[in-house]
Amino acid sequence: MSDATEAGEPAEPTGSDEGGAGGRRVRVVLVDDHRMFRTGVQAEIGRTDITGVEVVGEAADVDQAVTVITAARPEVVLLDVHLPGGGGVEVLRRCAPLMSDAENPVRFLALSVSDAAEDVIGVIRGGARGYVTKTITGTDLVDSIFRVQDGDAVFSPRLAGFVLDAFASTDAPPVDEDMDRLTQREREVLRLIARGYAYKEIAKQLYISVKTVESHVSAVLRKLQLSNRHELTRWATARRLV
Repeated sequence: MSDATEAGEPAEPTGSDEGGAGGRRVRVVLVDDHRMFRTGVQAEIGRTDITGVEVVGEAADVDQAVTVITAARPEVVLLDVHLPGGGGVEVLRRCAPLMSDAENPVRFLALSVSDAAEDVIGVIRGGARGYVTKTITGTDLVDSIFRVQDGDAVFSPRLAGFVLDAFASTDAPPVDEDMDRLTQREREVLRLIARGYAYKEIAKQLYISVKTVESHVSAVLRKLQLSNRHELTRWATARRLV
């Protein structure tokens, strides 16, 4: 069974020897902060003569992503949600003019290890056309890329429910007022703290100083009216953010 479903009519199958769906080609940029993962995706889907996917650029953080996407103008961007520099939502915000280009729009497909409802809804609100998890097979990922290129919405099955719950109702979706007080970077630090990372490890992963991490943690504790990182971890766990 396919790991991805889409809203709309099924696309033609991909992965033929002619190069993608009926000989079609799609130019893709990979955005993920783990080099080994990018290398693996490139090896899996980047055999252009077989898959029809041409990887035209890679990036490991928000600034790199915006620079590479602007220069390469791919049809589709595979975007990780948690990135140094502000996360996938920040990439989407800064690339909004490229997404709205009437003639050659750049479309985004989130590809993340996270299956948290907050992450899914956040990037879809930001303009991404779909969201699949990293458990997806190479064949299904290629298929999802072509569907997104066609303008379809593509989701791993369980994640589609999050989007339907958030957007199908005419009422405004539930808002977590506590989370809304936090900046994107504060949310990143919150998750890492709740997962047990030390300040030095967080600083290294987010490309910031230990002192900056300490400042973010203090701000999070103050905004959430918590006393220490143990309370913070319980708070994050209760909201399934870990």
